[in-house]
Amino acid sequence: MAAIYILWLRELKRYVRSRVQIVVSLGQPTLYLLALGFGFKPVFAKAGLGNYLDFVAPGVVGMTVLFSSVFSGIAMLFDRQFGFLKETLVAPVPRIYIMIGRTLGGATVAMIQGGLILIFCLIAGFRPQHWLAIPAAYVFVALIAIVFAALGTSIGSVIQDMQGFQLVMNFLVLPIFFLSGALYPLTNLGPVMKVVTHIDPLAYGVDGLRGVLTASWRFGYQMDLMVLTILAVVFLSAGAWLFSRIQL
Repeated sequence: MAAIYILWLRELKRYVRSRVQIVVSLGQPTLYLLALGFGFKPVFAKAGLGNYLDFVAPGVVGMTVLFSSVFSGIAMLFDRQFGFLKETLVAPVPRIYIMIGRTLGGATVAMIQGGLILIFCLIAGFRPQHWLAIPAAYVFVALIAIVFAALGTSIGSVIQDMQGFQLVMNFLVLPIFFLSGALYPLTNLGPVMKVVTHIDPLAYGVDGLRGVLTASWRFGYQMDLMVLTILAVVFLSAGAWLFSRIQL
């Protein structure tokens, strides 16, 4: 258990020390929030769908957690390249502890970034249905972070170069984000798009955030919670198995 704590703490220290990473990681979500939130606000209101800023804010928080948690797997490639991963793997601790520690560290960093973006949303004018909804929403923030941090670790365990990782991420992360309903409602879609959005893991995370914060549900609280919990277990199990097969 000490190995899990040490690796979790290492990920946090690496994030806190990198002030540039903090600023850069918050730039894209802030741009989405300001450009889309205020740009589409009149169109959304004219369509009779309410305040677009209130709609898109939970989606932007979900996007922030998604990108941060998945790309935490990139750190494994740096560690592999500079030899730190080899030093970690030869330690007399089970590899599953190492994998869990790295995953929880990446998930915690993603949760911190999600919290910072939520603060930006509140400053920009987003208002939840109740202030107590913010702590409740962090249940879904944590689940999104764990699910995609485990996915990032799984992919990082298989791919050995930065170019391959970025290629997979571009073909995986962007479709997950754009098909999650973070930027547009998942209503009146065609049958194919409806099926695709239903198998998108982030769709349940965004719906959970939006439902808790604005009382607007698509799948429902129990469905969102159940799907994300199952996916967290599946991805953690798959990540542990793939991580145990790393050859240095």
